[in-house]
This record gives sequence, structure tokens and C-alpha cells, in this order.
Amino acid sequence: MAGAAPRRPRGRPLSSLRATFTVSFAAVAAVVTVLVGFLSYDAAARLVRVDEQTVYTQVVQNLREQVRQRRLTVADFATTDPDHDGPRDDLIRAGRTDVQVLGPGGTVADRGSPPLPVGPGDRLTADADAAGTLREHREVEVADDRYRLATVALGGGRGAVQVAQEFSDTEDLLRELQQRTVLLVSAVVVAAGVFGWWLARRITRRLVRLAGAAEDVARTGRLGIQVPVTGHDEVARLGRSFDRMLGRLARSEEDQRRLVQDAGHELRTPLTSLRTNISMLRRIDELPPAAREELVADLALESRELTDLVNELVELAAGQSDTEPVRALDLAETAEDVAVLARRRTGRDVTVHASGDTRVGGRPAALQRALSNLVENAAKFDPDGEGTIEIVVEGRPVEAGGGPGDGPGDSGSPHGTVRVEVRDRGPGIAEGDRARVFDRFYRAADARSRPGSGLGLSIVREVAASHGGVPFAFPREGGGAVIGFTVDAGGSEDDGRG
Repeated sequence: MAGAAPRRPRGRPLSSLRATFTVSFAAVAAVVTVLVGFLSYDAAARLVRVDEQTVYTQVVQNLREQVRQRRLTVADFATTDPDHDGPRDDLIRAGRTDVQVLGPGGTVADRGSPPLPVGPGDRLTADADAAGTLREHREVEVADDRYRLATVALGGGRGAVQVAQEFSDTEDLLRELQQRTVLLVSAVVVAAGVFGWWLARRITRRLVRLAGAAEDVARTGRLGIQVPVTGHDEVARLGRSFDRMLGRLARSEEDQRRLVQDAGHELRTPLTSLRTNISMLRRIDELPPAAREELVADLALESRELTDLVNELVELAAGQSDTEPVRALDLAETAEDVAVLARRRTGRDVTVHASGDTRVGGRPAALQRALSNLVENAAKFDPDGEGTIEIVVEGRPVEAGGGPGDGPGDSGSPHGTVRVEVRDRGPGIAEGDRARVFDRFYRAADARSRPGSGLGLSIVREVAASHGGVPFAFPREGGGAVIGFTVDAGGSEDDGRG
């Protein structure tokens, strides 16, 4: 169809949501794993390095104290000690160090394994007079390995002892640990991505079905599609809410269709009569005066009935729209307002009797319209009556039992109910008409000669249903009728309580 927007391929938004879940899960796992791995590696590396440095520092310090306390010579550190209990062996055992002995002038008297480098500073240290004079090298390279190196003077120019500790092997060990940590982190990130994809697929699977149902509704326009709902989590709540929404839309669409059909059927009669009378207006000069008066009266009557019918149709449609906000109100006060208005319009005596807690949460205009329709209905069917029209508003607690004429839902509400009755002394309602008296456009056989469209009580039914209640009608003891409705005291069905 020209101008229609291209339909978005099914699944694209939810696929993006699934990808977002997957990437987010993998990213969080990656950040946590990298952070934990880095901190663990840093702590381990720090401990190893500090431990190695501490051992090396202690060995050098012990050597300095030893040469200060005893007059040692180059021969004391020779490798020819058969018992391996000399100072040189103590140094090697204590710190896993390499020892090299320098003679006077810095000449190598006993090479280390591997041989250690001798610099100008080391030679000066070998000729130093003070025993324990120290020369340190933070890092020297020996046979492609890195060492810490310290040269300690024997004193009196007798030479010096060089102590070296290899730390490249420790760094190699830490580097391997680092590589393994990186591999482990990578494996965890990949596993987290796979698990995140599986979890996202599991989470979004029901959303995909829900989106498919929504797309089917948009494509076909059919509101009766069954929405798949499983589980008890937020997705399940969304599915149930969507299903209820479709149900409400379907009922609203059906109500609108029936309203249009019924309204069209009811409008035909007054419109046909108006067309007939209008066609007779062309010959009004030929009619006798009595016929003219009758024709004009018929036109006025038909136009009034047509106006009343249109107004009631508008009221019924407005009542179904549910656009009026819900607020707290007292039905007894609403009944008093309706009674004042009815007395002024009809001249009849209208009384209000209230008992119990009559406060409810509802739509004030809709409830007032329902009450007005009941009172006007009572006055219309007893136009010559002199009896009082009574409005009874009764608040009933949760445990309240039913009474005569109670309909389903009159009690048992988790919030309690408020019951509204309008009692008259008119002709009453025949038993065969009670079941249909609240249907749209329905009029009993003995009421078809009276003015009206048959929509007043159907508006009462719609208002009661939207407030969690039901309408009812039954004969009044001593003659007349009792017609009314109940309201859920907790609020209407659309006030946000679900």
C-alpha cells in the first residue's frame, strides 16, 4: 500500500536486546574477572618480590656484620673448603646466592658460578680500609640473566666479597603466572559470554513470543489472539497484562459495534417518522387546522425524542470511554445532589436515606449520571404519582450477607460494597422483563408508548460494571419497583488496582 511504512523484521529489537544482555553479562564478568585477576597477580608478585628482596638484604647485612666482627681473608671464602661449612657456603645456603671473591686491587681470586662482573667501583671497594664497605648494583646482566649485586669490602685492602641474587627467574615465574592469569580471564570471559547468551535467550524467549503476538495483532487487526503466558515473574505479569488489555480492547470493540448497530436500528424509527411528517409539510396548506396542529405536535415530539436518544447515546459512549479520573467521594452526598436536581425538574418529593460507610473510589460524574437515570426512570413511569421517590444508600462491610433482590457481586468484595437503591410506587416491573431491563434499547411492552429510548438503565449497568458492581431490579413490597446497583468500595476496576 502506497505510503505505508515498511514493517520491521520480526525479532530485530529482541535480538538486539538479547545481544545487549549477552554483551552486558560478558562485560560485567570481564571487568570483575580482570579486576580480581589483576589484584591477585599484583598481590602475589608483590609478596614474591618483597620476600626475595628481604632475603637478599638480610644476606648482605649478615656478611657486613661478619667481616666487621672477624678479620676474614680471601682464603676464608674459597671454594676449596672440604667441609662446606665456611662463610661462603653459609652465604649460598642462606639466600640461594652466587658468591665471587675479589683479591687486592679487585682481581678475581675465586670466580662465581656464573662469573660476576667487576667494575671500577667494585675494585675500589676491594682496596677499602674499612671492613664492611658496601657497593650495590640494583641490576646487572650476567649470561643473559639479571642479578642484584653487592660488593662488601674485607677491610685493610685485603679484597672483597661479591654477593649476587638472580631475580630474572622470579620475573620469569611471575610472567608465566601473568600469562596463565590472562588465559584464565579470557576463558572466563568467553564462558560468561556463552552463559550470558544462553541466559538472555532464556529470558527473552517469552518476550519474543509476546512480541510475535503483538505483531500478529498489528498485522491482522484481530484482538482475540491468545497471548502465551507462563511463569510468575515480571515477564509473565507483562504477558497477563497484555492479554487483559487485548480482552478489554476486544470487548470495547464489540461494545462499539453493537452500540452502532443498536443505535442505527433505533434511529430509523424517529427518522422515518420525521421524513413522513416533513413530506406532509409540502401539503400543509391543504390540511385542516386540526391536522396541522397534530402534524406540528408530532414533529416536535419526534425531534425531542431524537434529541433525547442522541444525548443518551453520547452519555453511553462517554460512560464507556472511562476517561474520567477516579477519586474518593461519598455516594450519600452524590444522592443528595441528585435528589435536589430531581425535585426541581419533576416537582416530586425525593428523599435520601443513608447508612454505614458510603465512601467509595469512583468517577463522580458517571455515578451521578447513573443515579439521575434511576430517579428519572422512577418519575417517568409514575408521572401522576404522589408517592415519595426514595433513594437508599447503604454501606456494607466485607462480611455483609445478601438481601432480597441481591445480585452477584453484591457482597464478598475484599473492600466491602456500597448499595444504592431507588424505590418508587409506580407500576413495577413484570417478572419476564427483569432479566432484560438493563439491556440497551430494551423497552417492556407496556412502556413502549411512553417517551424514552431504553438507554437509561443500560447506562446504569455500564457505570456499575466499571465500578466493580452489578445492577439489580425487583418488585417493591406494597407495589412499585426497587432498581439500583452496587459499587465496590475499594474503587473502580480501572483505578490502578489491576
